[in-house]
Amino acid sequence: MKVAIYSRGGESVRPGDVHKLLEALRNVRITPVIHEDIFHQVSHHIEGSADIPVFRHSADLDEHFDCLVSLGGDGTLLDTVTLVRNKNIPVLGINFGRLGFLASLGKENLDAAVRALADRNYVIDKRTLIHLDADVPLFGETPYALNEFVIHKRDVSPMIRIHTYLNGEPLNNYWADGLIVATPTGSTGYSLSCNGPLLFPDAGGFIINPVAPHNLNVRPIVVPDDSVISFEVEGRTDQLICTMDSRKEIVDRKVQLAVKKESFKISLIRLQENTFLQTLRDKLAWGLDARN
Repeated sequence: MKVAIYSRGGESVRPGDVHKLLEALRNVRITPVIHEDIFHQVSHHIEGSADIPVFRHSADLDEHFDCLVSLGGDGTLLDTVTLVRNKNIPVLGINFGRLGFLASLGKENLDAAVRALADRNYVIDKRTLIHLDADVPLFGETPYALNEFVIHKRDVSPMIRIHTYLNGEPLNNYWADGLIVATPTGSTGYSLSCNGPLLFPDAGGFIINPVAPHNLNVRPIVVPDDSVISFEVEGRTDQLICTMDSRKEIVDRKVQLAVKKESFKISLIRLQENTFLQTLRDKLAWGLDARN
């Protein structure tokens, strides 16, 4: 069995944590291959690090990898989407950050996670991605996102007007700071903070949710994920921000933009006992009543 390890590093992931993971994998005869960036950060703290294989780019990952382990928070796991791409390599997120909704497995469960990998005792959830089409090149070879696509005004510029179409038919004109199109996975992210609804991960829909709309009667809406959602933007400034998860591009507001469901999905690993409802209760205090 062969496992890739990725992390942004930083203060939350310590060399001792990486060393513990490497030793745990080796003890169950799993070959670890570590990303070059985190390797440089921890190698001088790990004995025998010269013998650890390293990968640098998405192209280094192939069908021989059984899994990619993400060490960090949800942002780190979102990075892995641009690494595994359409290679169908499952991703296991171990949370070294704060909330950890996607990377829901705590670092204290690291040994249990390794045992589950070795025994192949886990569940794979297929997650829908959102794909961006534009009349100019945007986001390089990875014009897709796991959480959301966002159109947003720049900095302190006035609000923008976003003409939104569903399969070519006018849906709404949003006067707002921006507009979110979120996947079911992204329903617990930025969209949630803008009062969007929660969707189960296997729900077949996208959430269209305005950011700070200047209309009292505008609410988020869920549309089928086989729809094509297109946009035309008006505003007093010539540029706007487009984001896909944590990546952004500054684009001319006259650029033609449309989003749809990506042709492939991302596989996320979870342990048998970790369900979506359990994560809601643990991470978002779902159903918690302080009176009891």
